[in-house]
Amino acid sequence: MAKERMFDFCTSCRKETSYKICKKSIQKVIKDKSYEFEIAVALCDECGKEMDISGLLDSNIKVIDEQYRQAEGLISIDDIYKIMDIYNIGKAPLSIALGFGEITITRYLSGQMPSKEYSNIIKKALTSPNYMIKLLNDNAEKMGETAYKKAIKAAEEIAGLFCVSDKMLLTISYIFEQMREVTPLALQKILYFIQGIYMVLLGKPLYKEDCMAWVHGPVYEEVYDLFKDFKYNPIEDDRFAIFKDRFEELNEHEKMVIDLVINTFGKYSGKVLEDITHEELPWKNARVGYETSEPSREIISKDEIKNYFVSVANKYGVDTEEKLNCYIQSYM
Repeated sequence: MAKERMFDFCTSCRKETSYKICKKSIQKVIKDKSYEFEIAVALCDECGKEMDISGLLDSNIKVIDEQYRQAEGLISIDDIYKIMDIYNIGKAPLSIALGFGEITITRYLSGQMPSKEYSNIIKKALTSPNYMIKLLNDNAEKMGETAYKKAIKAAEEIAGLFCVSDKMLLTISYIFEQMREVTPLALQKILYFIQGIYMVLLGKPLYKEDCMAWVHGPVYEEVYDLFKDFKYNPIEDDRFAIFKDRFEELNEHEKMVIDLVINTFGKYSGKVLEDITHEELPWKNARVGYETSEPSREIISKDEIKNYFVSVANKYGVDTEEKLNCYIQSYM
């Protein structure tokens, strides 16, 4: 289908003309520091000059604001709204809980830039419910009883999500960042493959959690408890904004292995991945003596997982996407 042409008045041609939207890099100096921003411009199809299009200026102001915040590592307006949602707290109570003036958050939501110090406090509160709990308790008397009770209840519930190790949390954060959507079933299998391949390539486990041989394949019970409410549906919930950007603490070797798995095993559904694990020795050996649908809490030892993927590496290789794809295809 042909793309619909857009028209507006070109002040250079002095008539109504069609135009196209293009990207343009511009330099701006903010507080004596130079920045490069990418904005959108409308170019006249006849004369090639820029046109003034209604709404484009406002859009570019927002884009520049977002890019500046990102360049300076400042909290975004969207993330401030997220912290209000996940902790069930209003603008004024949030300001007080964070140790700011009562209208500070209101000003930030209106577009005022926070200082780096205040931005870091908000970021930490967003990603660490235990830190938010401390702030709430420190400032409880200033907040008002109702606001405090609602926020502390939400924060304590969210803190319960942090029942996994830091490395597991970072890995899940990175998976969420790289994949458009992931179901709990697929997530479990991806974590299992990451652990196995990481142990082959780096010689040690990536995370400390033990894997169990459940009916539907290898499962990390702590992760299951986090996301069980989603069942077979993609994981989508504002509460998991706490996982946002945690992956930045991963090193390049860790990201490399996770990328290998996401770009290969991650292309398949959770059910396909389950079927693959059902053919692999670690799960099969741990299920010996159990009926097909019989629940089990048998642990698949890390040594068992490592030894199996060493055998996979010897036959197929596990250090490139091409080699892993060959292994996957052997089960198709």
